[in-house]
Amino acid sequence: MRVVSFGLLLASLGLVSLSLSSCSYYSKTENVTINYQSNNKHSSIHEFVNYKERLPQSINTYGEKTILVDPNVHAWGAYESDGQLVRAGLATAGNSWCPDIGRPCRTKAGSFHINSLGNAGCKSSIYPLHHPGAPMPYCMFFNRNQGLHGSYNVVEGNQSHGCVRMRVEDAEWVRYNFANIGTRVVVKPY
Repeated sequence: MRVVSFGLLLASLGLVSLSLSSCSYYSKTENVTINYQSNNKHSSIHEFVNYKERLPQSINTYGEKTILVDPNVHAWGAYESDGQLVRAGLATAGNSWCPDIGRPCRTKAGSFHINSLGNAGCKSSIYPLHHPGAPMPYCMFFNRNQGLHGSYNVVEGNQSHGCVRMRVEDAEWVRYNFANIGTRVVVKPY
């Protein structure tokens, strides 16, 4: 319990989380990831949050499997074709402003379909600027250069260049157990 209290203290101090993902390496002070040791296993406080509680338990999927991304609550959810939520997790969407490119970089809201699926070796062809190749494990593109992908820097905030970051193990699950070419992705406005 002391470890969790210490983690909450660190969060309240607003420590900066360094961002080294494919979609961004810029972060705001309110976007904090806290890691700590628990039972000799390196854990993240996000492992103890029930992200299913942040999303509707059922939605109208129009009969197709759907991945819902809600940047307002920093969560994604996988819904079966019957509309029932089967899995959810932490999501980091696009930032309001990316100083390195001098423009907004929010994830486009709307309904899309996955058009390409990658594996653990996916890498960015754009970021970081001038040195592309940031890791994007299990990338699933749905809107040009915007996609869902794994990251080791997923925070309670929107700080990417437009992609939707997920924990690596979540992205792997979605990629191999849920998503196909054509799977619907809905990004809520924020």
